[in-house]
Amino acid sequence: MAQKYKVFSNNKLNIINDNWSSFCKDYKIIYASGGVVLNENNELLMIYRNGVWDLPKGKNENHESKECCALREVREECGINKLSLTKYLKETYHTYQFENEKFLKITSWFLMFSNRSETLYPQKEEGISKVQWIKKKDLQKVLKNSYANIVDLLEDINYV
Repeated sequence: MAQKYKVFSNNKLNIINDNWSSFCKDYKIIYASGGVVLNENNELLMIYRNGVWDLPKGKNENHESKECCALREVREECGINKLSLTKYLKETYHTYQFENEKFLKITSWFLMFSNRSETLYPQKEEGISKVQWIKKKDLQKVLKNSYANIVDLLEDINYV
């Protein structure tokens, strides 16, 4: 049985079953990594970027490992340094278009832990205006203004 890929395009789910390599030929592939960061109160670290709630993530640079990229991106985007990487979670896939070029972003996600003692600093030059710990009871409201692939990720790891 062929692997099933859940690809989000225009915030809508597409299932790619048996033509993955053919599907990928239409896109420039971008590899990224990010963090699902929890604290001692089981709150989730989220960023507010360009008017939408998201998780910290970014492109892999200079052949760095997925783990190093995920830690670096969380540190850069959230201004947080005390992080421990707990485990690999999964990959997500989403497409987007920029300047008439089509991209497929493959993001490797890692579960991380941090405490609430550090002051959070949004990376403004990346369009991030807020970094916030979200209580689990408030998450559904926040996810109404998020991306479908982020909601899917959190559902897949049984956080929501």
